[in-house]
Amino acid sequence: MMPMSGMTRPKILKSPGFTQTEQFLSDLCERTFLKLWSYPNPFRAQGKELCDLIAVFEDRIFLFFDRANGAFERDNQDVMMSWERWKKEAIDKQIKSARNALRHVRRNRNEIYIDAKCQTKLPINIPRGDVKIHVVIVAHGATEACESFSMKNVSGSLAVAYSDNVAALSTAKQFPFPFMIGLPRDEIVHIFDTLTVQIMLGELDTFKDFALFIEAKEAAIRKYDLLAYPGEEDLLAEYYSNFDDVAKRHFIGVLDPAYQGVIIPEGKWLQFIQSSPYKRKKDADKVSYMWDRLLQKTTQNALDGTLGGDSGIFESRSAVFEMAREPRFSRRALSDQMLKAIMEFPANANDNCRKLSFMPSYFPNTAYVFLQVRFVMSSSYDGEYRTARQAMLEIACGSAKNKFPRLTKIIGIAIDSPKFSGVMNSEDFILLNCDDWPDDERQYYEEKNQVLRFFETGKLEKKRVLNFPEPQKPVKVGRNDRCPCGSGKKFKKCHGA
Repeated sequence: MMPMSGMTRPKILKSPGFTQTEQFLSDLCERTFLKLWSYPNPFRAQGKELCDLIAVFEDRIFLFFDRANGAFERDNQDVMMSWERWKKEAIDKQIKSARNALRHVRRNRNEIYIDAKCQTKLPINIPRGDVKIHVVIVAHGATEACESFSMKNVSGSLAVAYSDNVAALSTAKQFPFPFMIGLPRDEIVHIFDTLTVQIMLGELDTFKDFALFIEAKEAAIRKYDLLAYPGEEDLLAEYYSNFDDVAKRHFIGVLDPAYQGVIIPEGKWLQFIQSSPYKRKKDADKVSYMWDRLLQKTTQNALDGTLGGDSGIFESRSAVFEMAREPRFSRRALSDQMLKAIMEFPANANDNCRKLSFMPSYFPNTAYVFLQVRFVMSSSYDGEYRTARQAMLEIACGSAKNKFPRLTKIIGIAIDSPKFSGVMNSEDFILLNCDDWPDDERQYYEEKNQVLRFFETGKLEKKRVLNFPEPQKPVKVGRNDRCPCGSGKKFKKCHGA
């Protein structure tokens, strides 16, 4: 059991990014990967940058290389000549730098620093053994030229083709046309531009969602002799449009093994974002950012050195780390349940009122307990009250394990009931690793729960959650039926007029 209370550590100072585009990338990555797991301008040795940004989570590492080049800003210059100069500076040189960075991470993963003098090591622990390393090149400066080059280009994003043959052509001086990048299939590099980096990190804005897309894309690159698309955003639309019901995940390409290549059409993304499923998803996801705000607040406290507790947050073994693993649609469901529980907290609660909610995770055999407690003003908040609330949360986690023996991991979240706390509130987090659950543990929490009686009343509701929600079916209500809004009035007197 790992609660957050007690110990603190020194403040960690992160680089905001050396250039304007690096700062832009840093802001995007902090939103997607959260503040604790993304670091601009890491170094491998004094004065030698590793990359422009590194993001680390579990056994996965993303190395971002950001470069802006103004070759297209010069007037009266041949487009092909400008393209060759731009590509050399913004992409080719970055791919070469990426190879050096990959070698360093593979050989010296513990020698990564977040300052130029190499006095502060990357605070996130990179696990031993195999890690998945992905390279992302973010190239700026070609969007307007790309968009105006062809009437068929609807967005100005760079076209990409992965194929051994196309990669050979791209090294020749007479490549058929500009704004098309040929890349090999063996050493996979991902190319984003000014437009697509916003789309990719804006749409896939959790570590899990982004990693699943990159994983599906790299699987398609290895599977097909040719994977070509007019823009990374169009590839994302292809990914979202395909879902394997057996594997329970999106994919790129086709399930039929007879196909040897995939070419994505122009404009697929613009068509996709006008669809009803996409609009329903964006609307449904709004509530999920409550989960992100809670995580960002806690991870900022960790960076500032003000987060109490021997929580293991930097070692990837904490309640907050488990919360950060959740994909977007799961955060949506969890936030929905938390808000519902907050609304259902009794408005006429007595001094000792509390409410416990049980919430399943995206990951199997993992669940959350959400505890709200009314703070009694007569007690000491940081002393008597917080201590009692943390003890209640621990008992709730242990009781959840007794109630649902299949669970191997339980995350506890406790807050003051917002109905009574006003502007003041605090959070307690607990991670209970309970794969091994001996009889003495079970008996201990049974005894502790005899007074609190968690999970002895109420019933659990099952809810199916989809990444792209299905349209809601209209509710048929008679004029004399109770209104479905929950007012308790008859429909004809509430919304039926």
